[in-house]
Amino acid sequence: MRKSRIFLYVFLFIILLGVVYFWMGKSSTKQHEAISNNQVIDEAFQLIKQEAVFSKNDKQIVEGAIRGMAQALEDPHSTYLTEEEATAHDASLAEERVGIGAEIAISDGKFIVVAPLKDSPASKAGLKPQDEIVRVNGERLNGKTLSDLVKMLSGEKGTSLKMTVYRSSEERHVELHMKRETIAMHSVSSEVYEVDGYSIGIVAISIFGEKTGEEWKTQTKALVDRGIDGLLIDVRGNPGGYLFSVSTIVSTLLENGKTFAYMQDPNGVLEMLNTESKEKPYLNKIPAVLLQNGNSASASEVLAGALKDNKRAMIVGETSYGKGTVQETHPLSNGGKLKISTHKWLTPKQEWIHHKGIQADLKVEPNELYTMDVKYPHGEFRVGDYGEEIKYAQNILAALGYNIVRRDGYFDEDTMKAVEKYREESKLESNKEIDDVFFQSLSKKISDYKDRKENDKQLQMGISYLIHGLKK
Repeated sequence: MRKSRIFLYVFLFIILLGVVYFWMGKSSTKQHEAISNNQVIDEAFQLIKQEAVFSKNDKQIVEGAIRGMAQALEDPHSTYLTEEEATAHDASLAEERVGIGAEIAISDGKFIVVAPLKDSPASKAGLKPQDEIVRVNGERLNGKTLSDLVKMLSGEKGTSLKMTVYRSSEERHVELHMKRETIAMHSVSSEVYEVDGYSIGIVAISIFGEKTGEEWKTQTKALVDRGIDGLLIDVRGNPGGYLFSVSTIVSTLLENGKTFAYMQDPNGVLEMLNTESKEKPYLNKIPAVLLQNGNSASASEVLAGALKDNKRAMIVGETSYGKGTVQETHPLSNGGKLKISTHKWLTPKQEWIHHKGIQADLKVEPNELYTMDVKYPHGEFRVGDYGEEIKYAQNILAALGYNIVRRDGYFDEDTMKAVEKYREESKLESNKEIDDVFFQSLSKKISDYKDRKENDKQLQMGISYLIHGLKK
């Protein structure tokens, strides 16, 4: 009887151990729930969740892993976009968006209005260039990024927005009220430039968006109706965009059936891309020049390569950026998107221009002042001070021809003399300091300089080439 009890206790103990083991195993399974089919990824995820002193939620950890996988490709054009980033990316190529219609730049942590769009809510409300945005709907912008501000200005069509700006020209804060509206985003602009009895159509393409091909046709057909003698296509600073927009544009410049590029898949298989249009190419007989610079990339380079290899246009300016890959964007279940390079593209002569760019036929370097960005710094500075704002002023003064020895941001005696001379010649209040009025004058000087076509050496060379050919 005693032995049977011992056996019974042992048996019950073994059963109890089994139950505990089963329960612990089940609990452990729940705790270490797999997030992928890769053991190492699951192990890393669980270790981070359990051991990391800087904790993050599951979504942030997973998004970090996806971003890391994209970075492992060592391709700057392959990336992970969060749901918010994907929305912003799509909006940048869309034909319209809801907002207030203002171009805004960030300078030294301050949000400065470059210019409100014509007839936009911002323009109607009285927003002016060089206004500093300090509050939106009562919320201060201290510590905000430009992306944060864009989100604050965006919203549903018809909703109201209150904005407080500091207007340094009047030394006061101004409160503006406006309603968000649908803003049409145009990527193509055109004008006619008359010179030596010839009419040159100038068409600028800022990006290859959804409606760029349609805008191109509308603008260029209007130019043809006006009887232009030559065409100058400006893609300087154009970062690229949709390949189908390039196809539409090229099809108006080349005969049907002409090869304008090749696509090469990861296996090296080439696909020929040819022009095709239901209507007859209406620009194929008009002499053309394409302007490009070091910031002309991707789709801009497809256009340049197509025109160059088909001997359809002279390329004027600088060597292009050198992006020879095509990306596809794939939606993910978390709302984000994975953008990866899936193809190489080659010119009609089957040249891969990646990291090399497309050489200009006529190399023309722009004037130093023409390449300078318009900034809107603030502050008061005098001899002995040091800062990026002073460096900005020194660079502009030097480009304008003033005697500037130092351009490193240190306010020395030579800088003071140049400031004093500039103030005198610009009819500003006479003193030896740099202040907000001085900065505003410099910024306006750059803007006015860049607005005058005679100061654009690359454009003038392109026009001269067209005129020379027309006179033959």
